[in-house]
Amino acid sequence: MESVRLFQWPRRTRKIGMTYLRYAPDIERPAPNEQETIDGIIQGMTQQSRTVEKREHHAVRASHAKSSACVTGEMTVAAGLPPELAQGLFATPGTYPVAVRFAQGPGETLGDRVSTHRGMSIKVFGVSGEKLPGHAVDTQDFVLATGTTFPSGTAAGFLRDGTVIGQSTGLPEGVKSAVSSTARNLNRALHAFGTESAMADFFGHPFSHPLADSYFSQAPVRYGDYVAKLGAVPSADAQRALSEWRLDPHQDEDGFRHATIAFFRENDVVFELKAQLWADAEKQPIEDSSVDWPVSVSPYRTIATLRLPRQDAYGSDRVRYFDEVMTFRPAHSLAAHRPLGSIMRARLQVYQALSDFRHRENGVSAEDTASPESIPA
Repeated sequence: MESVRLFQWPRRTRKIGMTYLRYAPDIERPAPNEQETIDGIIQGMTQQSRTVEKREHHAVRASHAKSSACVTGEMTVAAGLPPELAQGLFATPGTYPVAVRFAQGPGETLGDRVSTHRGMSIKVFGVSGEKLPGHAVDTQDFVLATGTTFPSGTAAGFLRDGTVIGQSTGLPEGVKSAVSSTARNLNRALHAFGTESAMADFFGHPFSHPLADSYFSQAPVRYGDYVAKLGAVPSADAQRALSEWRLDPHQDEDGFRHATIAFFRENDVVFELKAQLWADAEKQPIEDSSVDWPVSVSPYRTIATLRLPRQDAYGSDRVRYFDEVMTFRPAHSLAAHRPLGSIMRARLQVYQALSDFRHRENGVSAEDTASPESIPA
């Protein structure tokens, strides 16, 4: 964990009793051998992808391979945000088209008995402003997952954990199901005692409805003059009513997808996009994403509303485009929302390398989709 004594932290901003730390380039502290570590992650995950490709006869995403919904809608930035929240993309009220992909966690196509973490990737269109190097179109991607933290914490931790995961990639699906079941039982037991484990949830997420879950950036991003973690929380009454829904995977190995498609057929889906501002350098470390930022220090506060109207959430042409062509990456970002910390710096390179591998192996040209009109109906 970083120490406030290492260097002079940026100046603070006060707002109704809360104190927020300002962004500055030197809040990040890369490890001396970080690039070597990132190269190791790319090498290991590429080998995992080769193993999966050999089994499935097709290269899939190295994480969140199995989609459950591919949808479009709008994101409306809230009016009247206080100055510390009216930053970057959220500085001015307005409505933007979005594309959203919901998916299961593993980098392979498994039955839903293997219920691990889930992902929610958001692409916002029509975004103006300075972009990160290499990002040339007017979009902003937010790549979110269940769980407020990323268990490995740092790039070095991910390389270590990824080696273990890589060794298990070739194991039979029944073994993976057993591991998921064990982790899920541990997760349930921990919750009963009022605690939790990010690693247990990563490998053993409950059989809950994907549209009743909340999704998080897990690691921080620049938030204009500030720093924040982001979250998307279901807010429609119909979604909240799904809180007790549980899949029986013995009845349907693709049940998460079928349940999500059925819900979109009859209901609008609404998420509130929230920001948790950086307020305490000790309790809210930048470099270690395994540390949960306490909401007692800084709560999640609504900055926008994501509305996904009822629609065919799994049309064949659209799914092929989302799954095979479209790319969602942390590097598709405004400079005002630059990903921060060890895990995020790794993601900036790892997502690119693994996407290049997948598209090359499948003979498909990747597309950083510039407008919603490119998406099949």
